[in-house]
Amino acid sequence: MSTKTLHDIARKLQKIDFCMMSTHGEQGAISNRPMSSNGDVEYDGDSWFFSYDDTAKIADIGRNPQVSLSFSEPPSLLGKPGIFISIEGQARVIRDKAAFEEHWLAGLERWFPQGTDTPGLVLIEVRGTRVQYWDGEENGTFRL
Repeated sequence: MSTKTLHDIARKLQKIDFCMMSTHGEQGAISNRPMSSNGDVEYDGDSWFFSYDDTAKIADIGRNPQVSLSFSEPPSLLGKPGIFISIEGQARVIRDKAAFEEHWLAGLERWFPQGTDTPGLVLIEVRGTRVQYWDGEENGTFRL
């Protein structure tokens, strides 16, 4: 039986910057790429990612908004396994500058040099529908 709550999982997500986002490619094959959650993880079922509009993932989301996010935390120094978190959900591409500013964090200029004014900037919202986790001692599923 799982003893972790969604709040416990959110605290773990705050420490994991990168995940793999899986989308359905043009021919139906699964496509994966690393994405940074930018520390924007007050997790309530939504995940947020910045991207450029002219990427394959944006085209994939336009065809099929069903995506998966995979996070992993490394083992502890004492050898306890890390945690693996999988989030399934529906993605939505946002092109609203007010939303960009709401989710913008310092350091994102590394990828988007003109900040929220970067040409072609979009925000991807993934609204989670199911969260699964495994930590070497227990596992669980949350339906959102």
